[in-house]
Amino acid sequence: MGVPKFYRWISERYPCLSEVVKEHKIPEFDNLYLDMNGIIHQCSHPNDEDVHFRISEEKIFADIFHYLEVLFRIIKPRKVFFMAVDGVAPRAKMNQQRGRRFRSAKEAEEKIKKALDKGEVLPTEARFDSNCITPGTDFMARLQEQLKYFVHNKVSNDKLWQNVKVFLSGHETPGEGEHKIMEFIRSENAKSNHDPNTRHCLYGLDADLIMLGLTSHEYNFSLLREEVRFGGKKSQKRITAPEETTFHLLHLSLMREYIDYEFSELKHHLGSGYDLERIIDDWILMGFLVGNDFIPHLPHLHINHDALPLLYKTYICVLPSLGGYLNENGHLNLRNFEKYLEKLSEFDREHFREVFVDLKWFESKVGNKYLNESAGLAAEEEAASRAGRKTEDSSIHLAALTSSEKVDEQEKGELADEEEEDEMFETEFRQYKRTYYMTKMGVDLVSDEFLAKQAKCYVEGIQWILHYYYHGVQSWSWYYPYHYAPFLSDIRNISELKLTFDLGKPFMPFQQLLAVLPAASKELLPEGYRDLMTSPNSSIIEYYPLDFKTDLNGKQQEWEAVVLIPFIDETCLLAAMEPFTNKLTKEEKARNRHSECAMYSYDPDMIFTYTSSLPQLFPNIVHCHVREVLIPMNAWHVPLDHVSKRVDRSSVYFCGFPTLHHIKHKFYKKKSGVVVFQQSSRGENMILDLLPSQDGETICDHVAADVLGKPVFVNWPHLEEARVIAVSDGETKFALEEPTGVQQVYDRPSSPPPTKVSCLSDKEQKEWVKDVQGITEHFFKRKGIVVNDTQVLLYGQMLTGRKYVPKANGVVELEKQWAKQVLPFAYQTVVKDIKAFYSSLTCFKSLDELFTPSTTVFMVGSPYYGAMGEVQDSQDVIKDGRIRVVFNVPHEPQLEHLIQNQHKYSVKYCPGYFLASRLGISSYLVSRFSGSIFIGRGSKKNPCGEQRANVGLNLKFNKKNEEVPGYTKRTEKEWLYSAAVEELLAEYLDRYSLSALL
Repeated sequence: MGVPKFYRWISERYPCLSEVVKEHKIPEFDNLYLDMNGIIHQCSHPNDEDVHFRISEEKIFADIFHYLEVLFRIIKPRKVFFMAVDGVAPRAKMNQQRGRRFRSAKEAEEKIKKALDKGEVLPTEARFDSNCITPGTDFMARLQEQLKYFVHNKVSNDKLWQNVKVFLSGHETPGEGEHKIMEFIRSENAKSNHDPNTRHCLYGLDADLIMLGLTSHEYNFSLLREEVRFGGKKSQKRITAPEETTFHLLHLSLMREYIDYEFSELKHHLGSGYDLERIIDDWILMGFLVGNDFIPHLPHLHINHDALPLLYKTYICVLPSLGGYLNENGHLNLRNFEKYLEKLSEFDREHFREVFVDLKWFESKVGNKYLNESAGLAAEEEAASRAGRKTEDSSIHLAALTSSEKVDEQEKGELADEEEEDEMFETEFRQYKRTYYMTKMGVDLVSDEFLAKQAKCYVEGIQWILHYYYHGVQSWSWYYPYHYAPFLSDIRNISELKLTFDLGKPFMPFQQLLAVLPAASKELLPEGYRDLMTSPNSSIIEYYPLDFKTDLNGKQQEWEAVVLIPFIDETCLLAAMEPFTNKLTKEEKARNRHSECAMYSYDPDMIFTYTSSLPQLFPNIVHCHVREVLIPMNAWHVPLDHVSKRVDRSSVYFCGFPTLHHIKHKFYKKKSGVVVFQQSSRGENMILDLLPSQDGETICDHVAADVLGKPVFVNWPHLEEARVIAVSDGETKFALEEPTGVQQVYDRPSSPPPTKVSCLSDKEQKEWVKDVQGITEHFFKRKGIVVNDTQVLLYGQMLTGRKYVPKANGVVELEKQWAKQVLPFAYQTVVKDIKAFYSSLTCFKSLDELFTPSTTVFMVGSPYYGAMGEVQDSQDVIKDGRIRVVFNVPHEPQLEHLIQNQHKYSVKYCPGYFLASRLGISSYLVSRFSGSIFIGRGSKKNPCGEQRANVGLNLKFNKKNEEVPGYTKRTEKEWLYSAAVEELLAEYLDRYSLSALL
């Protein structure tokens, strides 16, 4: 499930939310959860624009396994690893799934047709149909078997996996992947022994994972996802190899604090009644009003048209008068929600007022009072009835006037004009909404009963979603029965509604397949059901249109359009399927079932052979040590009145979980163009403005005495540890005076750091100023942080890891390792004197604890660098700081001959002008011909032409900065070319006439 454009909007508004995942700087996590469908799609059809792309099932499985391994290695969970594949979804989700699958099938068909029309020859193998990533298909059944094999293999053979509980909730377990994960988190939270400091990491591509994570009210919660690049071309192939992917962590700890800032104005109005946890709950609710996978967005409320700031401002205005909140732990307070919508509905009128002004201007040009006939008739009828009422009441109005009242005729005329204009506005507004319902929903009469039904359906939808997010599915069969939502001003009289849901039961997998798949994907169904999609005699043929319309409905991108296909009637669907159900084969019946989630753990006492279903690719696991426990499907359900345990923050700082609390600052919203996703943001940013120190002027020698040689935390708010080796104010520099290679921490009063004091040269002073400018610009442009005047810079080495260092008598100590590179940091952005908590640092005290016999080790020194070995009994030498290891030394290839003749094989490169002079052409032509040159037969409508041909040699790619080894080489200033390029260009010039180009 996703909220379109939501992820980008919050990332721009709150610039510090995310950080790039870096090696050695990844937070420590207890639990890792994977929403698997994103990985499955990424590994099976990475580029839908390429109609020539083909991939085998075996390759898909291998790529998925590799992706899982990389994610596990990045995060290294300590307790739980949870993989959740989408199972059968609630009926409310199926409408969105149905629209998405119909659209993808239609787009694929159009792309293939376009390629064939161009004369392209497509591969004979069938293309991968992404619609098969739906519960109940053959593909998903085979994938489930391979995932089980993968888990058994890793738990049996990988020590990192043997210390965690592994959960696999496959496609046979009902529910969306991310919601099955949240069900588990809620059940853990409900336990009496739950640790509120549990650190969670949830991987997934959907933006609504932010909302789901916040519903848990767990503080240490981060989201892991691939880097997002906006504004790129669809045709650019996505990188699927996880090693080449940049991952981001979005920290919900910061999201909570940014939400607190967003609504800080309410603290003055509510006083002690201000409750951030309740504000967060209401923030989640407001996010649903701009649309999601279960209900459509409200008319004209679009994220890219500042819908969210409007929702927030309205909330701040209304909340103090409500006497409570809107969302009470997943239960909608209808009275308060009605008042909120009543205030918000003013937006409907304001939006139409803009339209109305344009209408009046247009009418003044064409001379018509009303633009359409139906609007005119309605308005005339309304005006006539109003005139009748005025005549009847005229005697009353006249009697109320006294002889002493004298009203200026001009004022009366102006008042009458205003009243007439207001009346016309209201008439046009009602007609405007009436036209919306008639055209969008196909109704003939927009009655009060119709509007009341619309209001109830919409509010029912909001309540269903809240239950779904906070308590799990409360009705499998409920769904929103319209493609469009009502106007805000028509959602009225809802405070007394009784909203109840019948739990029902989830569809069986084959029922969902028939409910969501288009006829183009009928091969994914059991053979007996296929005719139901295509036969003219099928009782449900109307649900599978071959052609259908889409409606952007105020959106900009085609993928956001409403897919106008009929909703499935559950009763008709099940009745049509019934005659064919008994004809299913044994294998098909095995696929058409629900099953439990499985938990796997390492058990050294268990040993058996696990048989692989693809032995040619994945061998049998001869020594399998895995214990499997099945979890009943309702085991994790929590009662509706369950409230998540609230956060109890201590003074301990969990490294990697950022907070804004450590440095004093003020905050405000301003359009500052902070760069997010490689682009300047367009809306307002939450700016953090650092406050000056209360200690007065920062004095360099005082700072040096305080921090030199000690560890501090830098890069606020994403704190990282660094060792300070120098302090400077632009004139004087205090630096550590250490022998080369020594990186000692001087954190004891008894061992002051050896310090050298020097005055900066003119060149060094200019570099100091340049460093200050760079830091100031980086903090503002990338983080939205104003660091203000910098008086002192610290120079530090970043923490890269920890290493056990042997001491006397076989004792070992864990020492921090620091980078060789020295970086500058503004003193006011540095955090010191905080207690950091590292829980996973296993502290061995001696060499024999660290290197027990039979331990596998690798040599990282000379000789035998990289060789694997096994530790032997070393009791006789261990006190001397030595251990005995038997290494398996691989055979090294003989490279002496190649090294001696290296000059014969090396490629020499020269600049383009050198080649140009030898070939007798310009440097410009050398550059163009060695790259890409597209030509096409164009027209006035399409100057570039439908069919383009690349007549360049493709030996370099400027935009991607890619070179072809042996032919081209890129330097900072220019491209260089080898002799092979000269030969190719000479042949190129001989074979083609260049007179026209020259």
